[in-house]
This record gives sequence, structure tokens and C-alpha cells, in this order.
Amino acid sequence: MKIAIASDHAGYKYKEEIKKYLQKKNIEVIDFGTDSEQPCDYPDFIFPAAGAVANGECDKGIVLGGSGNGEAMAANKVKGIRCAVCWNLESAKLASAHNNANMISIGQRMIELKTALDIIDTWLNTPFEGGRHIQRIKKMENRHNND
Repeated sequence: MKIAIASDHAGYKYKEEIKKYLQKKNIEVIDFGTDSEQPCDYPDFIFPAAGAVANGECDKGIVLGGSGNGEAMAANKVKGIRCAVCWNLESAKLASAHNNANMISIGQRMIELKTALDIIDTWLNTPFEGGRHIQRIKKMENRHNND
């Protein structure tokens, strides 16, 4: 598995910790930046990470910021991306099981690092349920195709 990761300055510390955590699990991580806590504009890093997931260069993606909201909004502007903001294990489980989220967004200022790592494990290990959820995902994809 190959995971794209990106953050702004407010998510930088967790990005670096998550990278190490995933690499210890033998998961390849492609880091799209940022490279410090110097203030920056998150779309500059989130768009390329989301693009790598959308075009198949990476299997999934994780984006981080202060709250994670802006990063999710930016990622979801990229056709083919379903990025969910996750703040606990249940939100991560449902993002995968019901929404087939190919990206998640986490707010460094909102949760502890241990919770963030548990969220990532839950998201990665929860299969998509399919069934009634497929038609909803298709509707989102079709809406994006009509833009």
C-alpha cells in the first residue's frame, strides 16, 4: 500500500509522526509537504496529495491541519476524492465502511496523537460495506462528472 500524506503548518508535527508510524508498518508514504511549522497555505500541499490518490499513484491519502476541515474541503475539490474529517474511531470506521473514503483529514489541534494513530488504523482496516452505500457514492461521482 502507498499512502499520500500532506499538511499545513498546523498539522506538521502529526504528519511527521504518522509518517514514521506507517513506515514501521511497512506502508510506503509519499510526503507532499509542508516541511516545517512555518505558516503556509494548505491547498498548495493538499491538492497534489489528493491528485496522487485520484490518479492512482497512491492508494489512499491522509491530510492534516489545525482542525482538518479546510484540508478535507481542498481534497474534495479534486475529482474522484472522498475525504472525510475523522475525530474518533467511529467517524473513521464509518468513513471507510459507508463512504469508502479514499482520504481522511485529521485536526492536530482537535485530538491527541494516539487517537490520530488509532483513527488511521481503524480507517485502513475497515472494509467498505458496499450494498446500499454504492448508489450514494455513484451519485456523488456522477455529480462531479456533471460539473
